[in-house]
Amino acid sequence: QVQLVESGGGLVQAGGSLRLSCEASGRTFSFYYMGWFRQAPGKEREFVAAIAWRYGGTTYADSVQGRFTISRDKAENTVYLQMNNLKPEDTAVYYCGADVRTYDTTWSKRGGMDYMGKGTLVTVAS
Repeated sequence: QVQLVESGGGLVQAGGSLRLSCEASGRTFSFYYMGWFRQAPGKEREFVAAIAWRYGGTTYADSVQGRFTISRDKAENTVYLQMNNLKPEDTAVYYCGADVRTYDTTWSKRGGMDYMGKGTLVTVAS
């Protein structure tokens, strides 16, 4: 089984920064991608960023490109999301995900990955 546990959420002023962490356990050797998604109140969950677990290639949603950076530490089985220049519209529950499939990278359409964590709340005050 796979477990994903997010941490690092909290309250921050607009323009500030936060770093989210997601520690994975279980069948991490089967991961091809890990990523972050978010769900704002009253909205559907949306794709934020993804990273290829083995080679490190990254993909971002247009709304966070240039402000957020996804990275991973394979030795620690951890993926990070560095969020800079935060805006009130970034307020959401942020979820970590892991994919064991290689053939479907339509995360914007799927709104998730094969395995998902329980989320951590990020609140950006204006």
